Amino acid sequence: MITRGTQREMLTGNAAAAWAARLAEVDYVPAFPITPQTEIIETLSDWFHSGILKGRYVSMDSEHSMLTAAGAAAATGARVFTATSSQGLLYGFELLYTIAGWRVPMVLVNVSRALASPVTLEPDHNDVLAARDCGFLQIHAETCQEVLDSILMSYRVSEDPRVLLPVIVNSDGFYLSFTREAVELPDLEAVRRFLPVYHPSNAAFRASKPMAQGVAVLGGGLYSYFRYQVQLASENALVVHEEVARQFASAFGRHYGLIDTYRCDDAEYVLVMSNSFATKGRAAVDRFREKGVRAGLLRLRVIRPFPAAAIRNALRGKKAVAVIDQNISIGFGGITCGEIASVMYTERERPPILSFVGALGGKDISNEEFDQIFEDLEAASRSGITPPPRLLYTDKDEIQTESFLRLAGKEIPV
Repeated sequence: MITRGTQREMLTGNAAAAWAARLAEVDYVPAFPITPQTEIIETLSDWFHSGILKGRYVSMDSEHSMLTAAGAAAATGARVFTATSSQGLLYGFELLYTIAGWRVPMVLVNVSRALASPVTLEPDHNDVLAARDCGFLQIHAETCQEVLDSILMSYRVSEDPRVLLPVIVNSDGFYLSFTREAVELPDLEAVRRFLPVYHPSNAAFRASKPMAQGVAVLGGGLYSYFRYQVQLASENALVVHEEVARQFASAFGRHYGLIDTYRCDDAEYVLVMSNSFATKGRAAVDRFREKGVRAGLLRLRVIRPFPAAAIRNALRGKKAVAVIDQNISIGFGGITCGEIASVMYTERERPPILSFVGALGGKDISNEEFDQIFEDLEAASRSGITPPPRLLYTDKDEIQTESFLRLAGKEIPV
């Protein structure tokens, strides 16, 4: 189903994000540039200054100031949008906890870029996953279309009185931010019906009605009460997201669940991935299906709140599961593998869960690496033994990497 008035255009992920903010008719965009998200705020700046958008755009002096302004504006009942990447997200990090604690809705797009050092412009997910405990909801997109749609859905979830929490929508730098794909732009009137003007049900700041927000509390009891309220609101978001997903599908013909599964129903071996590299996982699944291997893919879409029941149901009864983390928690390994393992721990007969860390800094995952993953899956299903985490790294012939490792007195990884 395509809504009447829908246009189809070739858009980058950044342009899709800007269009979502435009269609949501946001009131306020505080901004600060950082590669690779700058195109989002440049586009919005042009629209504000040309009068296409009627709200207010303000260039701030840092990401810290940007998020301070965003949270404060959201507390007045404004519909707020902003975007950042990588080091910028970390620079404003303390405000993430503050804004979530204020229980104010807004949408922040993070265009993932690996963290220094060394410095790179390409993506992995250590930036956004560093924020997984702050109270922001997190939705991770695979395509440019999903970037746009997820932002519209995020406002509905965020502004629901059962939730009232801010949302991070994650998009991969370069792989989505500067890649053009066909994107359906829904009709503005249809968006207005799906996402009406925001009228806060909670008390918003007004000059005529002073109130306190973020006051200090003494004693763990009061503090615990407010933190538990954030936890309960986050759990409510699982239910609200499913309601919003059905309404979005009815309005625009595209459905997005808490997770996304591909050829999983009869699969014996399942890859678990997230974001744009899941497209590579789909291609690997198809290739192994042609060989007679019953392969499938589970894509993590909503990462906070963590959709434990949906994941458990999708992986129940599988022979083995490979979690491919595009991140690394130094001293531990892949972040989401540990979370998947904890979800499946309650299963009496749980499959071996193998941990792989790959695509750091945007490095490709080769066919040979997927071959190794499936070899390890089949071996684990036969033996019942889970091997230690594996770092996907086959570029030992890269001159710069080789030279660096030799200068550091290290052996080249195999």
